[in-house]
Amino acid sequence: MRKIDEQGRTVVNIRQAVFKPFVSDGKPLAGQSFLQLDASFPDGSGFHIYRMAPGTSTQPHEHTCDEQFLVLEGELIDHDGFVYRPGDFVLLKAGTQHSSTAPSGATLAVFVRTAEINL
Repeated sequence: MRKIDEQGRTVVNIRQAVFKPFVSDGKPLAGQSFLQLDASFPDGSGFHIYRMAPGTSTQPHEHTCDEQFLVLEGELIDHDGFVYRPGDFVLLKAGTQHSSTAPSGATLAVFVRTAEINL
């Protein structure tokens, strides 16, 4: 087995990395950012780390495919009052509509194949 060379491995610590602003409809969303290593997916899709600042809410949207996420830090409250806590591994099916708020901030590990549709 060959040694992994510099081009074959990327390692970034999410506590030290520079996150990119999350953009929706051409505008950066205040308090929302992401970190994505695989450039073969459009920004904010594929596997990425998504960060919400305290008090931030996502734009209401509909999922165009199944979305999976793992809550790493903080809490996330959906529009229907459901609370996701650290360690919760979540699957939201294609067609689900929601908006989430992070009163104290949140960090999620997310996998989604395609971007959502804003409502």
